[in-house]
Amino acid sequence: MVIPEYLNENIMLNPEQREFPPFSVTKLMKTVFEPTDGCNVCILIDFDEPQKWMKDFSFLSNDAYSVQRKAYENFYETFRDGVMEELGMTGGEMYAYYCTHGSNLDLRDACYDSEGNELSLDQDIYSKYDIILCISTWSATAPLTAKCKEYGFRGATMHGMNDIILGSGLAVDYDEVSRDAEKVRHAMSNADSIEIDFTLEDGRVLTAWLGLDAQDAQKSHGLCKGMKPDVANLPAGEVYFVPVDARGEFPMKYEDGTLGVLTVENRNIIKSTLIEGEQSTIDEHNARLADDPMTGTLGELGFGTQVLPVSYQDIQDEKVLGTCHLATGRDDHLGGDIVPEMFKKHENSTHDDILFAPHKTPNFDISEVRMQRGEQEEVIIQHFRPSAYIMDALCSE
Repeated sequence: MVIPEYLNENIMLNPEQREFPPFSVTKLMKTVFEPTDGCNVCILIDFDEPQKWMKDFSFLSNDAYSVQRKAYENFYETFRDGVMEELGMTGGEMYAYYCTHGSNLDLRDACYDSEGNELSLDQDIYSKYDIILCISTWSATAPLTAKCKEYGFRGATMHGMNDIILGSGLAVDYDEVSRDAEKVRHAMSNADSIEIDFTLEDGRVLTAWLGLDAQDAQKSHGLCKGMKPDVANLPAGEVYFVPVDARGEFPMKYEDGTLGVLTVENRNIIKSTLIEGEQSTIDEHNARLADDPMTGTLGELGFGTQVLPVSYQDIQDEKVLGTCHLATGRDDHLGGDIVPEMFKKHENSTHDDILFAPHKTPNFDISEVRMQRGEQEEVIIQHFRPSAYIMDALCSE
């Protein structure tokens, strides 16, 4: 059994010590989108006032738009510095659309070019480009996945981009990422159920059970090779399921630091109970669940498959081996049955990840994750570390 260098014990415990090659747009595009020759490519970014900030690239003078600046410096400018010719691509234009202020909400159709002209995403972007790169504040994976099936383009979403992500999660070899994700996918596919034990600081153990109905596990592996319409969510590297049932309890750390226990019945979060922090935060969540119960429906269970440093952006940190995440809300982009029309209001139809990772949720431990597949029972994670079963799968030929 050959253990890849990045899976050795020291690197797994200290992923910031893993050495990555310098970020290369050429390598990323060639690997993710082979073939690129003859493809017309563009870049999408987002603002509250897209016409104002996109015109003459005026956003470059505003330090608040760091993600958009990364898109400009690392993709737009690089495309024009000989990379377009090297990849055999055309285009390279950048457009701005209205910020959604919610994860995976549908996009407004209006967008703007660098001269301040208003255009239509449907008529002028989706239907005219072969490859669309969306580098934004909020994830647009779900809406772009739906649009790519309608218009036939390929794409990648890279929201929340920062220097750590550029130097690690986007610098890796995505053929390698895909191979590792496939190994974990095979090891977990057709699971009947997953049980997750959470140990709180006071010693209590909460258990969440998720029914998977022996479905094929899916993988987010970052490759859109060939010409089939698809959208990659980068950085990639996870195995995921769409739960068909769920029950039990799991902890939740809110943005303000408040800790709560979420009670789940029939795949739906029905209430939150305060552990510590602000009761008003719990009350607001319960009011939202009462007003629109679909906001509490569990739409995803995911497991990271990569060894990466913490980036403090969930888009990368949920891909770290030994972590897992749940998500509420729409899951149609994952092959699920929760679509935007099922929510009371458009702004509720988000897909919101709940990440369990040592840096994100230090107040509780994932003491154990167990998979049931027929008569087979396997431990998947213990104390935020991959089990021997998962490591054996990753190190297999």
